[in-house]
Amino acid sequence: MQAIILAAGMGKRLKELTQNNTKCMVKVNGVSLIDRMLHQIDKYSLDRIVIVVGYEGQKLIDYIGTLDVKTPITFIENPIYDKTNNIYSLALAKDWLVKDDTLLFESDLIFEDSVLDALVTDPRPTLVLVDKYESWMDGTCVKLSADDSIEAFVPGKQFKFNDIGKYYKTVNLYKFSKNFSINKYVPFLEAYQAALGLNEYYEQVLRVITMLEDKEIRAKRLTGQKWYEIDDIQDLDIAESIFSPSEDERVKLMQGRYGGYWRYPKLLDFCYLVNPYYPPQKMKDEMRANFDTLLTEYPSGMRVNSLLAAKNFGVHQENILVGNGAAELIKSLMGYFEGKTGFIRPTFEEYPNRYSAEESVIFVPDNRDYSYTADDIMKFFADKDISNLILINPDNPTGNYIKKADLISLIYWAEIKGITIVIDESFADFSDELENTLIEQEILTKNPHLFVMKSISKSYGVPGARLGVLASGNVDIIAKMKKDVAIWNINSFGEFYMQIEEKYKKDYAAALVMIRAERARFQEELAKIDGVRVIPSQANFIMIELDDNLDTKELLKRLLIKHNILIKELSNKTGGRNFLRLAVRNTEDNNLLLAAMREEIKNI
Repeated sequence: MQAIILAAGMGKRLKELTQNNTKCMVKVNGVSLIDRMLHQIDKYSLDRIVIVVGYEGQKLIDYIGTLDVKTPITFIENPIYDKTNNIYSLALAKDWLVKDDTLLFESDLIFEDSVLDALVTDPRPTLVLVDKYESWMDGTCVKLSADDSIEAFVPGKQFKFNDIGKYYKTVNLYKFSKNFSINKYVPFLEAYQAALGLNEYYEQVLRVITMLEDKEIRAKRLTGQKWYEIDDIQDLDIAESIFSPSEDERVKLMQGRYGGYWRYPKLLDFCYLVNPYYPPQKMKDEMRANFDTLLTEYPSGMRVNSLLAAKNFGVHQENILVGNGAAELIKSLMGYFEGKTGFIRPTFEEYPNRYSAEESVIFVPDNRDYSYTADDIMKFFADKDISNLILINPDNPTGNYIKKADLISLIYWAEIKGITIVIDESFADFSDELENTLIEQEILTKNPHLFVMKSISKSYGVPGARLGVLASGNVDIIAKMKKDVAIWNINSFGEFYMQIEEKYKKDYAAALVMIRAERARFQEELAKIDGVRVIPSQANFIMIELDDNLDTKELLKRLLIKHNILIKELSNKTGGRNFLRLAVRNTEDNNLLLAAMREEIKNI
């Protein structure tokens, strides 16, 4: 068996990284793509490796000469790499294709060893390596039959997003038997190139071959093995976090992204706090049906969006402000505060991070659950001479919840003390108390010292829409904040969501019932795991504490590396104590986490 690597391309999308180097010489975590690939191939003791070079070909040849690869290497030059596509590069190697069974590679791939093992060890002689389509993938896809025969090759021009559930992405790793190359691939390659020219792709030849009755070529489906195709600098950035040789560094890089995890193959994210049962499919279909208009039209300005928010929450327009996520509103609001401000920790750090540490007064509840009541807050801050007080309810990460009646008492106490109070109710809808919101006109009017923040992203499960609202009876501050933020701070998708949201209130109520039930079940199952203590939560997340002999950082690492599950570790928020925060997802996802935790906790 031999290997053929296509490495003639220019890699223009990698910009300055390929100005003087070939694409496959780009380094991921200090190791070039071609270095990694050649040493992976070298382990199989193949008869030869044939590499088709083009752009900066001599530089690549010289570089490979320094890599101490034991397998004999033959180079073929594509002198018109800038005028041709990969069908021509492979055609240049056709005389080698017919000499032996062949593993065919594109040089811009990075993959773990098990990917190549899956292809080599499969006894079937001619295979296309494929993976279930995900949103981060690009390029040629296939549709498969139950017996792994290929029903159709789907090039990019024929890709239909409505069919993505049926698609598998070609990994651009292939195994051709010598017989397949002699009798099918090379003859069809020559005919296709003669008919359509040099500026085509070799996958198109496979597409034609799959139309024959003799289904000699089959698909080899990956089952979770990691790979990535590097076309641009974002791909490179993601590949460095996926394939970091240091597990600790891999965890650090993943944690530092703060989102965008849809680009990670099959990652299950238990960090981000979502509503797994909302929005309903009909709402998504309605937004999808209006996509063209929303993409190509300007959104309304702040005045209209405040009107939409006022309509949805039943308050006056002058009492509410819409933000590009709650984070935008938090930043603006905290800029209006002066004097000492009270915070309760552990908590959502966006508020204290926006304020002077010297002017911050911190209340840390003195109990193992970090639980507290309205009375505890009033008692602690009674003699602290604070001007402002920030409360997240339910709190993040503890899930501690104060009922609405007690919040009203706290708001009244703050008025007597001359304290401006901010209550963030982003997670309140998930509580068992059905009437929980403070965004009511009567409450706001009577309490101009009260500001109520709500993240639409978290409550309604639409983080991509980036929506948050702030409501207050202090119309002067609300008016000033409307001038602080950009007039078009909300995009058209967010505006349209607010426009149609009221039609789906019953769906939202039903979703809350489901997540409360799943939270209760999830808490019960977590409590059954040896070494886990569950802190009762009224939010869409659960905080747990591990026994002292268990290392939360080690568990986080094992879950990410071995199970592709990302969780939130809280030792930096809790003075080194063994706490984790787990989002409540749907039953299927939660069961995957439960099984992984049971397995790994036994081995720590």
